[in-house]
Amino acid sequence: MIQRIQSIWLILASLSLFCLFLFPFIQFVDIDGLAKTVRITGLYQHTGQEDIKLQEFIPLTIVTVIIALVPLVILGSFRNRKKQLTLSYITIVLILAYSFWLVQTAKAYLNGLQLQLQNYGIGVILPSLSILFIILAIRGIRHDEKLVKSADRLR
Repeated sequence: MIQRIQSIWLILASLSLFCLFLFPFIQFVDIDGLAKTVRITGLYQHTGQEDIKLQEFIPLTIVTVIIALVPLVILGSFRNRKKQLTLSYITIVLILAYSFWLVQTAKAYLNGLQLQLQNYGIGVILPSLSILFIILAIRGIRHDEKLVKSADRLR
């Protein structure tokens, strides 16, 4: 199970999605000079040493955990490569839809604000990175499938 390269790619895909909890999505300074951050868990305002949560994104947080666990579920179905391929393609579509939802959520909270400065964080890149890892895992799964088919032909 862990000996195959696609296992590494699937673990990295899951880790990159879990890293969304660590890194901000967008950091900005509004017209009043208040520094704020959009994370997966909510909208935060920086006041000196602490962060005050202004808005909570509970549905987004729950969906992030579920989508981050899907590559581990794919990893667990290592005996059925066709099922792994199907789940991998479904996961890519889910991550794309999730990324769209994430951007729309961030836009909804930034639309009414006048911003002085806006920076995109590492959180913007992480869903795309996880898609890349899943594509690499698909290549590994296909390679294993070809090896098994060629071994069956030789018998």
